[in-house]
Amino acid sequence: MPEIDTNEFVEPDDLRIWNKYTGELIGTLEQDTVEQAAAKLEVAASAAPSAAQIPRHRRADILNTAAESLQTHADEVAELIVAEAGKTIRQARKEVSRAANTLKLSANAALDNPGEVIAFDTFPGAEGRRGWYTREPLGLVVAITPYNDALNLVAHKLGPAIAAGNSVVLKPSQQTPLTAQFLVDILLRSGLPEQAIQVVRGNRDVVRMLVSSRKVRMVSFTGGFATGEAIAKLAGIKRLSMELGGNAPVLVFDDADLTQAAEACASGGFWAAGQNCIGAQRILVDKSVFFPFLQELVTVTKHLEVGDPRLEKTDIGPMISTSAAIGARRSIDEAVKAGARLISGGEQKESLLSPAILIKVPRTCRLWKEEVFAPVVLLEPFESEAEAVAAANDSEYSLQAGLFTSDINRAFRVAESIEAGGVMINDSSDFRLDSMPFGGAKYGSMGREGVRFTVEEMTQPKVVAIAGQ
Repeated sequence: MPEIDTNEFVEPDDLRIWNKYTGELIGTLEQDTVEQAAAKLEVAASAAPSAAQIPRHRRADILNTAAESLQTHADEVAELIVAEAGKTIRQARKEVSRAANTLKLSANAALDNPGEVIAFDTFPGAEGRRGWYTREPLGLVVAITPYNDALNLVAHKLGPAIAAGNSVVLKPSQQTPLTAQFLVDILLRSGLPEQAIQVVRGNRDVVRMLVSSRKVRMVSFTGGFATGEAIAKLAGIKRLSMELGGNAPVLVFDDADLTQAAEACASGGFWAAGQNCIGAQRILVDKSVFFPFLQELVTVTKHLEVGDPRLEKTDIGPMISTSAAIGARRSIDEAVKAGARLISGGEQKESLLSPAILIKVPRTCRLWKEEVFAPVVLLEPFESEAEAVAAANDSEYSLQAGLFTSDINRAFRVAESIEAGGVMINDSSDFRLDSMPFGGAKYGSMGREGVRFTVEEMTQPKVVAIAGQ
């Protein structure tokens, strides 16, 4: 049987949630047994027909009311994100604002895209027919969410699922279940029927049961590649949508504004302590401006405040755990031992890791080949545009990329050549609008998020045709 990554599904008897900076216990939740989780799945599956019958205007009302409630409780939930996920207070506020917008976009989507009329007279012999297709809910969706955007990524699954008329079983990250439950409670208070959404917390056996159930019509998963592969092998014949991370390249050409590029790359590489699937990781720089850009980046980075995420001045808070920070530091040490040079940062103390900049990282190292998911960036020079594009595409995983240039023709040419789900011009890879299509382009690319596109993933067309007389 495929193995589920233990880093994503820890297995204590009682789920204890710790403040990621202070280490204080902030909550204890009971985990579901396989039998309890199966009972919840049965409730949600039984509720799927009634969820589909909720009028579109009512779905929109529920989602808009939830968005307003989330904004009303913005300070409370932001403080919870800081404690549970370790984001800085400024980053947490932004996530709350985005999650509210995601719910509003979902409300709009509930009223949109009902289907369209089919022109049957496009083929001889069908001229007398009239008909249309509608977009119908799939039924029961299992949504599995990560810790790094503990509120907004839950909203990105629940909002479209509700808009589409599905019922949902939510399996939130074991490390950030309180934030997920906060959003679910808001949706229930906003009028969502209790049976239509069930929250499950449990170990790997619970996850296996959920994703392999024949009652489930879709599994929507955001997380790591190893777990995504295991889910795909277990799921059987059902729809899968997965966002499995990346290894984002950013290209800096010789005609770029180096200050702008350095500031964007520092933000893109170190936001949320680097725990960001589209965060800048491999920064490829034209050799003629390599050292000036490196100096700009080091200067910007040294002004970043690392520490208590509750403080307004803090730019980089803790990683999700001390073990995650130790693992990132170990990857740095492996690269240095293989010949890389650590230019600045990389100091690790408990769950804190200061932003690290490395050069001369061998392509055999994990820092080059894999998603680092930590405040670590590596720089490499290139001699030609073709070499830069080849280096950018030198990864099995591809989600987004960025490039900096003042030449519009080069910008278009390179954007078309980079293999990624999105290319940001004159920005780092770390930009996402919650309404845009979002997903990968290489191994592990399955479906698209972005509210309207997720609703399409979570529905299926149904044709009605009337034969002429």
